[in-house]
Amino acid sequence: MRYRAVFATFTASALFCAATQAYQLVWADEFEIDGAPNPENWTFEKGFVRNHELQWYQPQNAFCTNGFLVIEGRKERKPNPQYSDESGSWQENRRFIEYTSSCLNTKELHQWKYGRFEIKARIKTEAGLWPALWFLGVDGEWPSNGEIDLMECYGGNVLANACWGTEKRWKAKWDTTKTAVKSFGDPNWDERFHIWRMDWDNQTIKLYLDDALLNTIDLTKTINPTDRGPANPFQQPQYLLINLAIGGDNGGDPSKTEFPTKFEIDYVRVFQQNPADTGF
Repeated sequence: MRYRAVFATFTASALFCAATQAYQLVWADEFEIDGAPNPENWTFEKGFVRNHELQWYQPQNAFCTNGFLVIEGRKERKPNPQYSDESGSWQENRRFIEYTSSCLNTKELHQWKYGRFEIKARIKTEAGLWPALWFLGVDGEWPSNGEIDLMECYGGNVLANACWGTEKRWKAKWDTTKTAVKSFGDPNWDERFHIWRMDWDNQTIKLYLDDALLNTIDLTKTINPTDRGPANPFQQPQYLLINLAIGGDNGGDPSKTEFPTKFEIDYVRVFQQNPADTGF
């Protein structure tokens, strides 16, 4: 029954977009099959990856059940297989893994240039948790490849961001908005599913939460000053990442947060106006 309902919604959405803005549904994952995420759609990051985060990324923390993708953050202690007591690297000088989670992405599987992107998800907003729905450009090094954060949530705020390169290597120029979760006026906000949407064309990137516009990025201003990426990183295809980070540079202290915790995704849908011309 749920599959039929989803299909009906799917078809209605596609027809609505086609009728109003010539959008076509070009890709989606509804997470209808229980078990591991579809390997034709998703690959995984592994280990300690970025931002001095506390979690060890591993595929087994992500699974599909009852029509949802679940990323589970767990507090579990085990040896760090990359450990070296002589290393100056933060990834290698931690003797133990204290938390685990997952980061899925569509890199080298699916990428898009322009379109409407809709993701329905439920996040938890406790201290130390850092869920994210985001995109990275396929060419160039970070941040000159371009990053779009459809959603980040930490420190009691929902963020909608984009960044690109500066003269200094690995230093980003950010266009950021922060919206306090308390400002939504719903004490049970993080118990409900919400829809994050990006509308992206050759002029702007618009980021929405439940149809409320959070940020508009003017693409005439997103110019890289060096050759470490495309001249304008948001005029190239991007791939999608979905992850639950814990702690790190922005996530905060998770020590008083109850684990395991879940980041749940109902669906991911991508619409485009002219798929043959936009990098699909």
